Order: sequence, then C-alpha cells, then structure tokens
Amino acid sequence: MSRIGKQPVALPSGVSASLSGQTIEVKGPKGTQSFTATDDVTIAVEDNVITVKPRGNSKRARQQWGMSRTVVANLVHGVTDTFKKELEIQGVGYRAQVQGKTLKLNLGYSHDVDFEIPEGISVQCPKPTEIVIEGHDKQVVGEVAANIRDWRRPEPYKGKGIRYKGEYIFQKEGKKK
Repeated sequence: MSRIGKQPVALPSGVSASLSGQTIEVKGPKGTQSFTATDDVTIAVEDNVITVKPRGNSKRARQQWGMSRTVVANLVHGVTDTFKKELEIQGVGYRAQVQGKTLKLNLGYSHDVDFEIPEGISVQCPKPTEIVIEGHDKQVVGEVAANIRDWRRPEPYKGKGIRYKGEYIFQKEGKKK
C-alpha cells in the first residue's frame, strides 16, 4: 500500500481542478497546468480534495499510484507558488550573466556557452557566480538546472564547476611523489 498515494491532495482557495477522462487540469492564480494519468490509476475530484487510487493490484498500478499523486500535488503547488533551484559556480574566471532570453556562461572553454532559457522559466544571476532558476513546472525547472550543470560538472580534485547550492563534492587527494 502506497503511503504517498493514499494521501489526498487538498486544493487551496483560489485553485480549481477539472477532470476529463484521465486528464486533470488545475487552474490557479499563477496559471494553468495539466497532467494525463495512465489507465492504471483513477483520479477523483470531490469538494476541494483530489484523490488518486489504483485500478487493480498489479505492480505497475501500485507504481503509478504514488507517482501520479505526487505529480498532481506538484501541479497544485505550481499554480500557487514557484519551484526554485539554485546553482553556484566555482572556479577562477567562471561566471554567468543573463542577457535577454540567453544565459551566457564563461566556464574556461575557448568560447562562451550560450544557454537558451525555455519558455515559462525565469533565470536570474544575483552574483556572477550564482544562478537562480524559477518556474511553475517542477520537472522543467529541474531539467534546466541539470542541463546548465552538465556544461561543467564539479570535478573531484579542485572542486571547480557548476554545483547545486549546498551540494557536497567529495575531494580526492592528488598524486604523491
């Protein structure tokens, strides 16, 4: 029995949900988001509560149960508030700046890296070594943060690169004579 799946998702004031088939659409003050669930789960909207239940007792139905409930909870959170990921850049000469809809990264390559910011995502650089990514879709925010981090992952000897704020990088010991 899924501990996450059996918890109902409460709709705060100002948020409404409509169901058509397996697609749930959530509207709130920050916009509208939708999710299409698989046929292994049943979604129900009653009063100001959304419940997700599995159809049957198969392994796939139980897997989709908790995942679908979490996605619906993220939709409700996304239309009322934003999701946020923070990255920090470490390394001599490494920096970032936002120019219009482009994030310019200087990461020690022979050229600057131009990262196009997707629609619905806002990127700010309060300092040249900090990047703040915000948006209403948790998956897209995480994906954008991971794509930016992939340009220069932290290396284990000096710790240079782009890391999530608060991420611990295990430092290796260098060569010995």
